[in-house]
Amino acid sequence: MQTVSIDLDQRSYPIHIGSGLLQHSDLLSKHVRKRAMVVTNETIAPLYLDQTLASLGSVPCSSVVLKDGESYKNLDELDRIYTALLSENYDRSCTLIALGGGVVGDMTGFAAASYQRGVDFIQLPTTLLAQVDSSVGGKTGVNHTLGKNMIGAFHQPVAVIADMDTLATLNARELRAGLAEVIKYGFIIDAEFFQWLEENMEALLARDPAATANAVKVSCQIKARVVEADEHEHGMRALLNLGHTFGHAIEAAMGYGYWLHGEAVGTGMAMALDTSHRLGLIDSATQERGLRLIERAGLPLQPPADMTPAKFLQYMARDKKVSAGKVRLILLDAIGQSHVNANFDHEALQATLEHFSTQSA
Repeated sequence: MQTVSIDLDQRSYPIHIGSGLLQHSDLLSKHVRKRAMVVTNETIAPLYLDQTLASLGSVPCSSVVLKDGESYKNLDELDRIYTALLSENYDRSCTLIALGGGVVGDMTGFAAASYQRGVDFIQLPTTLLAQVDSSVGGKTGVNHTLGKNMIGAFHQPVAVIADMDTLATLNARELRAGLAEVIKYGFIIDAEFFQWLEENMEALLARDPAATANAVKVSCQIKARVVEADEHEHGMRALLNLGHTFGHAIEAAMGYGYWLHGEAVGTGMAMALDTSHRLGLIDSATQERGLRLIERAGLPLQPPADMTPAKFLQYMARDKKVSAGKVRLILLDAIGQSHVNANFDHEALQATLEHFSTQSA
């Protein structure tokens, strides 16, 4: 087991990474105050719910099983968590446990942030995307039909326990989607990690244990460093959204679940590379290098055919990063160097949207 610590004063917590961690009752139960409720979904429950409940030992606990998929990351499904807590008389000393991927983690975290004005929660991420990104940093929330993650709160977990063994049951599409967030870290802040990914992409796709564990560890270390510097995304943390403004537009416009989040981010990063090149921030060799790695990860480089420039702009205008009516993009200056920009030449963005619309899948 390896542990990455995230230092946020009284809200600090460990991120444990290793194999067989769901079987270590001391890792889980020590973070539960009095009672626990495990929140999972229909896919994960048959695989890991009994094991998780057993790991809680003598801790009083129950569970709620949600529907699986991004299309159910909404207020109606969230209400099932509140109803379960209230019907079983859970008080403010309870701990919620998110057992699943990013959707389960985001919804459980938001329920924890808002139930009786805030209770503890633990992240048990079971997908690569959740282990490297969404389980760390305290972003929680649900989607609205008009925008992704527009309803939510910052609420840090008390612990993240990433059991690498759960990735064995992850399908290939979900694995590739998780790699989008891994690649993102190399793009925005760590050129050395980007090069390591170039050298180890085949090992990651083959689920090599050592390569996968390293990718998760380094991703968590990078995200911890960024969150420690900017917990509530007033500046540096926005860099973690590379490609997400484009990607979220695809998800919202096409319907949640049409593409996986990581697939939309993969295309979004390709579009961010294109805009960065059109603005003269990166050369064509850097752009091609980035596109090659995204493609090698098995991620789409083109948006769905229905994504017109007008549709992109409609949904991008509702992005959380919009400030004073201006769309803010994360742009690359080099591999491993990026910045947030609201004052870019919009003709470059329009050219990117038109280019990708004519090339769309």
